[in-house]
Amino acid sequence: MPDRPLRWGAEALWEQLTPQLPGLSVEVVARISSTNSALLERARIVTPAATDEGDLAQVRRSVESTAFGRRAADLQPCLLVAEHQTHGRGRQGRLWQASPGASLTFSLALPLAPLDWSGLSLAVGVALADALDPPPSGPDGHRPRLMVKWPNDLWLMDAETGRKLGGILIETVAAGSRRLAVVGIGINVLPMSPGDAATGFACVQEIDPDATAPQVLARVAKPLVEGLRRFEREGFGDFADAFARRDLLRGRRVRTTHSDVPEGCAEGVSADGSLLVRTPDGELRTVSSGEVSVRLQPGGEAPC
Repeated sequence: MPDRPLRWGAEALWEQLTPQLPGLSVEVVARISSTNSALLERARIVTPAATDEGDLAQVRRSVESTAFGRRAADLQPCLLVAEHQTHGRGRQGRLWQASPGASLTFSLALPLAPLDWSGLSLAVGVALADALDPPPSGPDGHRPRLMVKWPNDLWLMDAETGRKLGGILIETVAAGSRRLAVVGIGINVLPMSPGDAATGFACVQEIDPDATAPQVLARVAKPLVEGLRRFEREGFGDFADAFARRDLLRGRRVRTTHSDVPEGCAEGVSADGSLLVRTPDGELRTVSSGEVSVRLQPGGEAPC
């Protein structure tokens, strides 16, 4: 727990992000079950008639907080930050472990209309990693410390081993003729007990000893929005090279829960962001996001 109340600078965030997200509201709550769930619930309240006519649907006022800039419309962009999530969710329904003040947990809801949604979590991972660990300059720059583990995790590397620093959960909901994306982010900021985390534990203070949750939010919020808008215009292809530089699994032995690809060597991703795995019989297989869980095999630190 922090020694003093956290100062989030909600108004400054709102002023910074509003040019790219007209109608944005910024909310900070002390405690909530799940920021993703709250924003998805709000979107589902909107009536079909209101969304089809393009009107702002009037919904019940937020009870979570006295929020800066809150508008009574579910389909408006919203940045919802929680100092403590009691039931934060990860991919495939897993519980996201977070401690009050020690983690940054937030969700950003915004309407998105990309031509292809494939690879969105990888693009978000790249945007966050570049914000927290700027890419090396020049062809001889050092290997990034912060890597993206397909399809939605941030890992901090020590030599050839790594530990999980953050996770991404992206959900979408249809609202009339529109579609709202809810991008949930969890980032470990301060040291804390990893509990039974099989992936180990890493935090931003290992990169920046002075980091706090509000500072990390201020650091990643604008690059995240810019990355989402860029993905909407250009798709995953515009992030492919940057992802390749931060691809944790490439060239490593992995195992998956996919019945056709139980194990093999990861060989990067396809044009749409699907994982490419070379099986022991030499066949290159494609594994799509949302179908599998992929973990480094024991000894997987060594190249294939």
